[in-house]
Amino acid sequence: MNRVCSIFSQMLQQFPRLEFEAAVREHEAERHARGFRCWSQFVAMLFCQLGHAQTLREITGGLAACEGKLRHPGVDAPPKRSTLAYANEHRPWQLFQTVFERFYQRCRAEAAHRGQRKFRFKHKLLSLDATLIPLCLIVFDWALYRRSKGAVKLHLVLDHDGYLPQFAVVTAGKTANVEVARQQRFEPGTMLLFDRGYTDIHWWLELWRQKVFFVTRLKDNTEYGVVKPRAVRPDSEIFRDEVVLLTKIQDQGPVALMRRLEVWTGEKQETMVFLTNRPKLAAATIAAVYRDRWQIEQFFRALKQSLRIKAFVGTSANAVLVQIWTAPIAILPVHYLQMRSSFGWSLSNLVALLRHRLFVYRDLMAWLNQPSESPPELLAAEQLTLELG
Repeated sequence: MNRVCSIFSQMLQQFPRLEFEAAVREHEAERHARGFRCWSQFVAMLFCQLGHAQTLREITGGLAACEGKLRHPGVDAPPKRSTLAYANEHRPWQLFQTVFERFYQRCRAEAAHRGQRKFRFKHKLLSLDATLIPLCLIVFDWALYRRSKGAVKLHLVLDHDGYLPQFAVVTAGKTANVEVARQQRFEPGTMLLFDRGYTDIHWWLELWRQKVFFVTRLKDNTEYGVVKPRAVRPDSEIFRDEVVLLTKIQDQGPVALMRRLEVWTGEKQETMVFLTNRPKLAAATIAAVYRDRWQIEQFFRALKQSLRIKAFVGTSANAVLVQIWTAPIAILPVHYLQMRSSFGWSLSNLVALLRHRLFVYRDLMAWLNQPSESPPELLAAEQLTLELG
């Protein structure tokens, strides 16, 4: 008879404990700890995300109701509400950022091993975007966004090999998307996808010089001159394909030459104008590549709808950042399991069903591959017969 621990415990086994403790020492996160370990805090906040707990009381109460099922994850006792609140407020949120970055490397290796690529070109495909997380200014007075509103912004880089979040950073709500993008460095040959919120011609020029390619939507007020029109088929969705010179940087020479496409999109029933510095790709491929940028929008939707990232269990800046960082940490093992499973899971459906089965004793991979199959029957131990005579 196979003996397994709870599904939640099996998910936590994906995070090597020694690696986590090394990150704790690196950030000196337990310097003033008195019995409550960072691992217990990590388990509690992951339960907050995956279990969709609304408050600190639901987190601590839900873990306390497990009745000993926390032994397998390495937690001796469920935390007290005040203890967890104090840890979220004072322990460095950078610990959770480090855990996210290191676990991403493991998931990236799994995605590379499976070799699921949607497009034939060899470029590394990344999407850049950001989402605003609104906060009540009366409660979160440190997060001023507008006169009567508070907010922080989550910036994300999505790797299209497995659709994994490669990079994340949390900033003030007023921070412009392109301001964060300028601070990042990408390997030569990478292809970036971003929308009109990243319009900065001088940054585009810098990417071009670094041999980084991009596809974006062009703003209507961008000035350019047509250098050479390219032939298009009359029956295709490509209305125009032309080489243009951006007026603002025309003195920079050949790097100012870009490719402009007008494409009809049947989904939105409108014409979209794309700009790219990759001249050799087919026009239909460029349109399909930008269409795949929708994956980062779906990722943000899954993050906000399936996890706890819009309502917070703490009010300090540190507590909010701890909870925000545990959201992409929680989504990574779900993505990892989705890649390994032979069943056609959607991300939101998998998160929703996991929420109801966190403390069920079932082999995780067997359930992922065949979720509708009944669990194996437990074999009752044979009763001993007593001979009376």
